[in-house]
Amino acid sequence: MGFFDKFKKKEDEASEAKEILNEKRTTEEKRTENEAERTDNKAERIENKADNGSKGKEESEFELNTSGWDAITEVFENIYPGQKNPMHYGTLISWQLGGNDPLDGISIYDGGDYWHFVTYGLSEIYEKEFEDKEYSGYGMEFTLKLKKLNNEKEEAEIRGMCGILQSIARITYTEGELFYPNEYIYTGQTMGMDVEQLSKITGFITAEDEQAGSIDTPNGKVTFIELIGATDKELKMIMEKELKVKELYSKISNSLTDYNREDCI
Repeated sequence: MGFFDKFKKKEDEASEAKEILNEKRTTEEKRTENEAERTDNKAERIENKADNGSKGKEESEFELNTSGWDAITEVFENIYPGQKNPMHYGTLISWQLGGNDPLDGISIYDGGDYWHFVTYGLSEIYEKEFEDKEYSGYGMEFTLKLKKLNNEKEEAEIRGMCGILQSIARITYTEGELFYPNEYIYTGQTMGMDVEQLSKITGFITAEDEQAGSIDTPNGKVTFIELIGATDKELKMIMEKELKVKELYSKISNSLTDYNREDCI
């Protein structure tokens, strides 16, 4: 059973933004319907690019529009000046060509005592394809701050977190699930999501990334949804309405996903 096979998500019923979020969900069906066309268009562009490679240079000019991608990068280069070449994990076989990973890439910036992840692929990182002009793609990208371990497992944990972000993005691609601030992600798993499965962190709560926020790109609005690690006990208390997402966020006192953190309640 995969880590997210028992995925369950629900917005915090006490959230002041609930009414607004419900209104936003009315665009979800339209975005899902457009996904098939978006996939076909991308596959066609990739095929055309390959065909152009066999032609003369004058006939094969192919300039990929990366305005959506560049808008995300600009935000994080402003947050982390001087980090023009952050750690990056790209996808070998794209989703459009039958690959298993929906995100085109994940960049990881050095935040000092944590790694700041940002995804590329839930919004329209190339040209505009969705009919919804207000939002870019699904209108979001994920971010996450993973507290550094400063040991030999660091690289493995970074790769592992990239895999987790791909898994959650896959839910959006396959089920049309959108993510908003003040929600929780419960997996039903009791083992930790760290490589050795020893951590108490088994799922997430969500918030708008305080540093990245929301941006207007050439393809529409994108909100950076930050995932914050939560323990099984904390998540169950939220599900049983003994604790609200905002309350847990306040008790954690920061937005770091810390594999060494104990229950805070």
